[in-house]
Amino acid sequence: MKLMTGNSNLPLAKAISDYLETPLTEALVRRFADEEIFVEIMENVRGEDVFILQSTSYPVNDNLMELLICIDALKRASAKRITAVVPYFGYARQDRKPGPRTPISAKLVADLITTAGAHRVLSVDLHAGQIQGFFDIPTDNLFAAPVMSHDIRARFGTQNLTVVSPDVGGVVRARALSKRLDNAPLAIVDKRRERAGESEVMNIIGEVEGRFCILIDDIVDSAGTLCNAAAALREAGAQDVVAYVSHGVLSGGAIARVEGSVLTELVVTDSIGNQDMVRDSGKLRHLTIAPLLAEAIRRIADESSVSSLFD
Repeated sequence: MKLMTGNSNLPLAKAISDYLETPLTEALVRRFADEEIFVEIMENVRGEDVFILQSTSYPVNDNLMELLICIDALKRASAKRITAVVPYFGYARQDRKPGPRTPISAKLVADLITTAGAHRVLSVDLHAGQIQGFFDIPTDNLFAAPVMSHDIRARFGTQNLTVVSPDVGGVVRARALSKRLDNAPLAIVDKRRERAGESEVMNIIGEVEGRFCILIDDIVDSAGTLCNAAAALREAGAQDVVAYVSHGVLSGGAIARVEGSVLTELVVTDSIGNQDMVRDSGKLRHLTIAPLLAEAIRRIADESSVSSLFD
């Protein structure tokens, strides 16, 4: 087995390398003067089982091209099997046609990764389960819920907890976390806009008064929905609100929005390489998924069960 990484999230790649006690394959990933990407693998990978670690986070297109070119380089170097380990899968929110004449970009990206030469894909908390079906190669979708539930138990216990989905679409994710927290009660923030130009009306489905609320989501981008949901929960009488999110995209003024919100804390995994942004914030905290990914990589290499990670 060999581990290789692009430039999108070096700290996570090094943490996985340390956990597996396997050094990262020496490779040169650089850019020409016109920003073309050039990759040269400095070690022999012929006949090897290679895992290429690369999140397609900001800058999304650059990191995606790095991943595709690295896969092509490995294929032309005669690697036996290439697994694309993509902790955060960019373009995942474009998984359907929301209107006429619009693309399904998640399917296009899946085709690009397959055509480049990947034999398998490993990701974490895909935005929609059907994205697994966009790939014509084996695809493993890991869940951050076990890591989150362990952290919640250690920091807050399970007494007086209510797990909250910030929208109706995240109910399945919230229910899965609630089961891991001794079947903690579930609540849903139902948001709706009656007509264009009017502010959203937030309705809370479930009992949150006097409860310690855990908001759970897969992606925090601008953080608007999350902060509005937290405000609605506090208005409904919630004792405290903490958010756990798998992928901290945190674009634009997201961090300032979180800092000024009623959220006590926002916990994101290190699937995206934004360590400096999180470190400089008083309300953000990182939760590492390196052991989870490393165990999955080990099991794929050993041809053993990945799903048993979640038993």
